[in-house]
Amino acid sequence: MASRARVRAPELIGKGGWLNTGGNDLTLTDLRGRIVILDFWTFCCVNCLHVLDELRELEERHRDSVVIIGVHSPKFVHEADHQAVVDAVERYGVEHPVLDDPELATWKQYAVRAWPTLVVIDPEGYVVAQHAGEGHAHAIDALVEELIAEHGAKGTLRRGDGPYVPPEPVATDLRFPGKAVRLPGGTFLVSDTTRHQLVELAADGEEVLRRIGSGERGLGPDSFNEPQGLALLPDGTVAVADTVNHAVRVFDPATGTLETVAGTGKQWWQGSPTAGPAREVDLSSPWDLAWWQDRLWIAMAGVHQIWAYDPADGTVAVAAGTTNEGLVDGPAAEAWFAQPSGLAAAGDRLWIADSETSAVRWIERAADDAADGYVVRTAVGTGLFDFGHRDGAAEQALLQHPLGVTALPDGSVAVADTYNHALRRYDPASGEVTTLATDLREPSAAVLADDDIVVVESARHRLTRLRLPEEAVRVESVAHRTQRAATDIAPGTLRLDVVFQAPAGQKLDTRYGPSTRLLVSATPPELLADGAGAGTDLARDLVLADGASEGVLHVSAMAASCDDAPDVEYPACHVHQQDWGVPVRITRDGAARLGLVLAGLDAE
Repeated sequence: MASRARVRAPELIGKGGWLNTGGNDLTLTDLRGRIVILDFWTFCCVNCLHVLDELRELEERHRDSVVIIGVHSPKFVHEADHQAVVDAVERYGVEHPVLDDPELATWKQYAVRAWPTLVVIDPEGYVVAQHAGEGHAHAIDALVEELIAEHGAKGTLRRGDGPYVPPEPVATDLRFPGKAVRLPGGTFLVSDTTRHQLVELAADGEEVLRRIGSGERGLGPDSFNEPQGLALLPDGTVAVADTVNHAVRVFDPATGTLETVAGTGKQWWQGSPTAGPAREVDLSSPWDLAWWQDRLWIAMAGVHQIWAYDPADGTVAVAAGTTNEGLVDGPAAEAWFAQPSGLAAAGDRLWIADSETSAVRWIERAADDAADGYVVRTAVGTGLFDFGHRDGAAEQALLQHPLGVTALPDGSVAVADTYNHALRRYDPASGEVTTLATDLREPSAAVLADDDIVVVESARHRLTRLRLPEEAVRVESVAHRTQRAATDIAPGTLRLDVVFQAPAGQKLDTRYGPSTRLLVSATPPELLADGAGAGTDLARDLVLADGASEGVLHVSAMAASCDDAPDVEYPACHVHQQDWGVPVRITRDGAARLGLVLAGLDAE
């Protein structure tokens, strides 16, 4: 067995306290003898949600020897609210203890740089591995098996029940609903996300008429897995973004039938097809849908893109976005998004709630009206780390992680400004942003109903009907930046090292070319004089521009490792990938090296 570095795990501290423990505080001493996996996550992050799903099988299989601890480490101000963390733990079905760390104390102790990050601690309390991003479940499972064998032989493994205590269930008609659509008869169809169902409500938005789906996770003819977006199709059926199933379904309200029209049920990974027969192409966390220009458009939150499904020929394809996370406008194929989560069609524009950049954006035909020539533009928002609640001119207005957009009759757009608990409005004619309503609780979508607007108040588990006001509410302006501290780096040349150590029993397979990829860019682009772009080496020298003082380095890395089995013609391979957005500040005393761990431990 390969020797490992012996690094003592720092204690777990968080001002918000513990969830899912029955009111008990946990320490690493309490967990001695168990294999501990720390999952550093934040509930806005779709990649973190992917990892929660990746860990479910491992968690169940090794429940007597492994304890998974979620360390909630917020990006947005709203995510530091303890009740919001409590809600998120229930919303996403987290069935392990969670430490609420609103001040990022444990994040800093473990030198974490990205959401999500997994840290493995052995039964003697030493850190033995760190993994950033998605795709590591297989590697961690292999490491767990190794640790079980090693510490079982040493007598340092302690089996038994874990510290998880489930919360008491709460009876409500809806539980963290996601989106809604108004059916032709005046009733509302709502995605009851946490209960894995659709619910039809009467025209009053309150009385339950029927439930669709068994309530169990699944991709069968009577099941969903955390459904979100809904779109009424021209034939009266409803398209459903079946988010955790990575699929698009179609529900017929008249017959009650449910059909999968796009997706395989598997998550899309780099290198997978991006176009083709819709039932044969993988998707990644489709979050919302809209019917526009004779196609069904898909907010593909999991890969920061917009896709489109064409029912005429049964195909699906990427329509906009590169998979890089950020805010870049321009031709659709070159644009960057950051977890697009809301869509609304309005004439010649498709409006987008781009949640991680706290932005409202749109897609329209390019001026030359090429066959598929689309461009992406931004109405409100500046980037990944600027957010708040500020009205006024759009170029200086601020939102906080909006999840929904609704086209209004006057040509303006209502915005479900989720983490500000508000309904906002952007008017393209005046270029102004105003606030329509406050004191909502995590609004995630809204739908028009005659002269009213019906808001999905997700964290209050209900639909709330509002009269569209003639005048906006006045709110005191507040601006925020992420609490995450900037990394101090020295001027001149910065050595970027992405650390990747293939898991035990695997190797980088180069039989068909390089199995690693590194893409680097910056905001602003002028931050880098040299070193931006794509390559196959996981190490690179970056040259910082003279006079640059601060910015964000965007680093995207991927590595594919395959089982090291010479006698097997087609060994199983596993993709590991992560995107980092690293805020940096250039100072004379800063570091000359930036190490980012994709998998393994950074020896430097």
